[in-house]
Amino acid sequence: MHSNHLLLEEPIRMASILEPSKSSFFPAMTKIVGTLGPKSRSVEVISGCLKAGMSVARFDFSWGNPEYHQGTLENLKAAVKTTKKLCAVMLDTVGPELQVVNKSGNSISLLADGFVILTPDQEQEASSKVLPINFDGLSKAVKHGDTIFVGQYLFTGSETTSVWLEVSEVKGNDVVCVIKNSATLAGSLFTLHASQIRIELPTLSDKDKEVISTWGVQNKIDFLSLSYTRHAEDVRNAREYLSKLGDLYQTQIFAKIENIEGLTHFDEILQEADGIILSRGNLGIDLPPEKVFLFQKAALYKCNMAGKPAVVTRVVDSMTDNLRPTRAEATDVANAVLDGSDAILLGAETLRGLYPIETISTVGKICAEAEKVFNQDLYFKKTVKYVGEPMTHLESIASSAVRAAIKVKSSVIICFTSSGRAARLIAKYRPTMPVLSVVIPRLKTNQLKWSFSGAFEARQSLIVRGLFPMLADPRHPVSTFFH
Repeated sequence: MHSNHLLLEEPIRMASILEPSKSSFFPAMTKIVGTLGPKSRSVEVISGCLKAGMSVARFDFSWGNPEYHQGTLENLKAAVKTTKKLCAVMLDTVGPELQVVNKSGNSISLLADGFVILTPDQEQEASSKVLPINFDGLSKAVKHGDTIFVGQYLFTGSETTSVWLEVSEVKGNDVVCVIKNSATLAGSLFTLHASQIRIELPTLSDKDKEVISTWGVQNKIDFLSLSYTRHAEDVRNAREYLSKLGDLYQTQIFAKIENIEGLTHFDEILQEADGIILSRGNLGIDLPPEKVFLFQKAALYKCNMAGKPAVVTRVVDSMTDNLRPTRAEATDVANAVLDGSDAILLGAETLRGLYPIETISTVGKICAEAEKVFNQDLYFKKTVKYVGEPMTHLESIASSAVRAAIKVKSSVIICFTSSGRAARLIAKYRPTMPVLSVVIPRLKTNQLKWSFSGAFEARQSLIVRGLFPMLADPRHPVSTFFH
């Protein structure tokens, strides 16, 4: 281990905790995914986010039109050029998300112990008595006593901006609910979440397919975040769809686990997906609160052993409106790193938050501190034991390289790769030093012209913990990642 690395199991001098953190040439090993939106779409703010440590930009298509997101992406490209910081692009699908439609946009006040009707009749005006929804099968899916949550920023956990409903009775296509807490719903669209209930809608909707085949193809997206993944079949279907869309056959699919159905089929989903996003906001509603940490630890362990990136969401909600995280949130970020997370995903904090740059910077600093006490030795032994013998040649080389680098106290591991697989395998063993992944471009042809590939592989390293990519071809613009 590095001499400046302490383990949590060792006695830590209290005085050392007060020593200022030392800045490093490399940012934190844990990556940060930032969601770009109203408060983070100017070239200036995006440049600040990149300098602060954002390495993947997420575009959430559950709101905004493709033209709006294209404008944001053009600003991202300009920011990448000026900052010389590489950034990958993630498209987040809407999936089978149920929504309450409030055409007027007026605030709706709901009082505890009153009644409200959820109706599929979208011609009706949203009010404190009736909430029109975009799904006509809700009445068939729910029964008396079921729980439904509604809110614009539903999963921030704020009791004043989201409402908890209990199904009282079903009348034809309408669902009559008892209001369990007083709340004010503001905005034109609210998410509706029926807890532990299967919604018969396709995981990849027609709207999602349209966005992927136009905006996604045009911008050669690096990652597809597949919302509400419930079965391995969902991933297979999405991959089959991407394979027909030109360059998108290279796009990696990250399965978003957001409900009990996805949790139940986690192992088979992990096998099919390129990575996993643990959507703790939605899961925190589907699961009892005391079970969320268990899922996080179990899921991250499985991802680590499979050598697939794991992304954790909902860590610093309070920074949407505040310059500092709560003590619990700061601890939560550190624990996500110690549990084995590859990346932290910021949603509302950067999308509509007041301090997007400061949030990314703060999360990065917490990750860097947690990495210093990450027990690499124990993790390494666990991983080698899990892989078992005989190892594949590549696995053997990767694990041996990490062991040797730690023994000689190397500052960096440099790996030459064409597909990125070797570099990801090295990163799987969580070395204490950064892995510089030098991607060798491959010559390819479509029978009309020859071109170099490698940009996808380089950018897709940007979500893997400890991996810092660059292209070996100096003529390529993505090689401007380093100063």
